[in-house]
Amino acid sequence: MKTELREAAVIAVAVALGGVLLGVLWWWLAPHVPLVGDVVEKSWVVYLKDTEGEQAIGVDGTFTLLGLGFGAVSALVVFLLRRRGGVPLVVGLALGGLLGSLLAWRVGVWLGPAQDVVAHAQAVGRGVTFDAPLKLGAKGALLAWPLAALVLHLGLMALFGPRDPEPDFAAGPYQESPAANGR
Repeated sequence: MKTELREAAVIAVAVALGGVLLGVLWWWLAPHVPLVGDVVEKSWVVYLKDTEGEQAIGVDGTFTLLGLGFGAVSALVVFLLRRRGGVPLVVGLALGGLLGSLLAWRVGVWLGPAQDVVAHAQAVGRGVTFDAPLKLGAKGALLAWPLAALVLHLGLMALFGPRDPEPDFAAGPYQESPAANGR
């Protein structure tokens, strides 16, 4: 059991560290939400440049799709390395995926544009378009990686995992014992 727990911890840490790569890819691939700043009654306000744009939804969708891909890859790698499976291994995979998603979210936000949009609008000037900070609106997207990893790992174990030994039917058909009949 100690060996399984140690392997699960190593897998959780290795999978979670993949969150750095997911965060960088999210920052690089996510669409940019254009904003524009203006002065209204002596104070700065920030507006969406395209009020009907779908870039904010695209940011969430990009994170979700990347999370699904990372979940599939991590499940495949874990399955190929440890075909035996086991509960600690699956818990480590799920926990690593969740921690990796959280790490990716924070890395992407950290790499993205400045969080203070009013100060950024003042710095670029009135009427100049700039990018909004990278923001994950759908927090459920954080579950894409661990859920994809669990579902794919379960499927791989069901299809290609080790089987339980078949029962020995050479002894003949099932017979009731005399104690079961009250004799």
